[in-house]
Amino acid sequence: MSQKRSKTWAMDMLRKYMPTREQMAANKYLKPFAHRFLSPELWRFTRRSVPRGVALGLFAGFIIPVGQIFLAAFLALPARANVPLAATVTFVTNPFTFPFWAVLANWLGDILLRLDRAGTGGAAESEMASGRWSWFFELFEGVGVTVLETVFGFVVLALVGAALGYLISGAVWRVMVARRRAKRLARMEARLDQRLNAN
Repeated sequence: MSQKRSKTWAMDMLRKYMPTREQMAANKYLKPFAHRFLSPELWRFTRRSVPRGVALGLFAGFIIPVGQIFLAAFLALPARANVPLAATVTFVTNPFTFPFWAVLANWLGDILLRLDRAGTGGAAESEMASGRWSWFFELFEGVGVTVLETVFGFVVLALVGAALGYLISGAVWRVMVARRRAKRLARMEARLDQRLNAN
C-alpha cells in the first residue's frame, strides 16, 4: 500500500523517518501511556504543535544523552506538542554527532564558567559540582573533555537550542503555509482566467 503523500516535500520526509503511533504505543516503556500517545491531536502538524515539538525534541536531545526519545515524548503530552516530531528531533544528538556536541558544549561551558568565576567567585560551578549533579557527570566521563564544563554547556545548549528551535520552526512553518496558500490562490486565479477566456 502506498504511503499517503502530503502537500510538501518536507512533510513527506518527516513522515518517512518518524515513528508511527502504533510503533510508539507498542514500546514497552510507553505502553502504560499508550492511550494518551494515540490521541490524534498529538500527531497533527499545526502552527502550535510543530514549534513545540521541535523545541522539546532539542531540549531532550541535549539535556540527556540516553533515552532522550522517551523524555521528549513525555514532555510533549502536557505541552500538546507533536509527539513524533519531538521524538525525531532528538536525533540531533546521536553516536555520530555526540563528539562534536561534546566539544562544543565543553567550549561553551568553559567560557561561561570562566565568566562566572570572575564575576561571582564560581557560584554556578560549585552548584554544578554538588552531589545532586554527580550522576550526570559520570555520563560524560571518557569523552576526553572536562566534565563540569561539558555538562554546563549541554544545559545551555538545551535551553538555547529549544528557544531557537521554537522560533525558527515557527517562522519556517509560517513561510510554508504562506507559500502553499499563494500557490492555491494562483491556481484558482488561473482557473478563473480560463473560464473567463472560454466565455
